[in-house]
Amino acid sequence: MKRWLSAVSVALLVAQPFRAAAPVLAADTPPHRVISLIPAVTEMIFAIGDGSKLVGVSTYDRYPPDVQRIQRVGGLLDPNVEQILSLRPDLVVVYNTQQELKQRLERTHIPYFSYEHRGLADITQTMRAIGARLGSADAANRAASKIESDLEAIRRSVAGLPRPRTLLVFGREPGSLRGITASGGYGFLHDMLLVAGGDDVFGDVKKQSVEASTEMVLARHPDVIIELRYGDTAPVSDTETLVRQWDALPSVPAVSNHRVYVLTGDQFVVPGPRIVQATRELASVLHPR
Repeated sequence: MKRWLSAVSVALLVAQPFRAAAPVLAADTPPHRVISLIPAVTEMIFAIGDGSKLVGVSTYDRYPPDVQRIQRVGGLLDPNVEQILSLRPDLVVVYNTQQELKQRLERTHIPYFSYEHRGLADITQTMRAIGARLGSADAANRAASKIESDLEAIRRSVAGLPRPRTLLVFGREPGSLRGITASGGYGFLHDMLLVAGGDDVFGDVKKQSVEASTEMVLARHPDVIIELRYGDTAPVSDTETLVRQWDALPSVPAVSNHRVYVLTGDQFVVPGPRIVQATRELASVLHPR
């Protein structure tokens, strides 16, 4: 779980329920000096054309490339409060669990936008909400509508095709099949898998993440295994090695039928605008043409 949190800059906090993003202590005018501690929201702000307003981002922000020129101010677990205050922001995007940071911002009368994540549909809801807060409601609505129409096109493209039972893995111990962390039947990863034309083998477990033993994998007999690699765990060079490690479970249909895949990139675990790209990639391995 620690690897999951650090690699995704804790833009995802897997056990948290979603609360619709909403501005708190809102100013009367759109902000011009914005700090985002949430990589997913940083990507949304760039996608709606307001990247120039960002004066600070989290330690783990990686995309788009323009983010590299922006000052880093810590992350979910270690926000640098003094640095944040020194940048004189007129809006700070925080995760809802950052209670201490929110209290400091309230004491200094700095508005904040409190974010939590849940399902796929909430990505575009958040994009519209942050766009409205930044004074770019029209641009945000256009960007969100494009994401929704693109996801619907993917859904239509796989409609009527067989839906393979899929194990979607986003973490395990290096070099072994111990400590497997997989998508459960709740959250945006689960939703992406459904749109891409697969059925989640842990769909009945209403959690965003499932700690799965090899015995559990054997019992669920997935037709397809998709392993996600992201952040510092994503060297493309070891893909074949990662796939071969699943050969330890030869009775699993995905293994015996050579349907184990490794997909690489932060787009799979950052619930932002690149979710369309990620869902297309899932669909391409579930339903190869």
